[in-house]
Amino acid sequence: MSDPTLLVLSSLADGHKHGYGIMEDIERFAQIRLGPGTLYGAITRLEQRGWIRRVSSTDRRQPYALTGAGRDYLNEQLEQLERVVKTGLKRLKHA
Repeated sequence: MSDPTLLVLSSLADGHKHGYGIMEDIERFAQIRLGPGTLYGAITRLEQRGWIRRVSSTDRRQPYALTGAGRDYLNEQLEQLERVVKTGLKRLKHA
């Protein structure tokens, strides 16, 4: 899975993170390194859709948080992905 939207939302599902923190977290759990353009492009789109929001900080780095709508969207997408994975694995056993 390499969809930046789902990767960023998944990263933020366990708490606030700034851009570099998101990038490092994604690399840890998905073994995918998003470039800055891809990451910040995804962050911009997610903010525009209301799925993440900026969190105030005294640090120069800008943290982001998952919104309720973002949590709902992520849950829906992961449930759909889970159905696809289960079906694919089941069918692969019979291939």
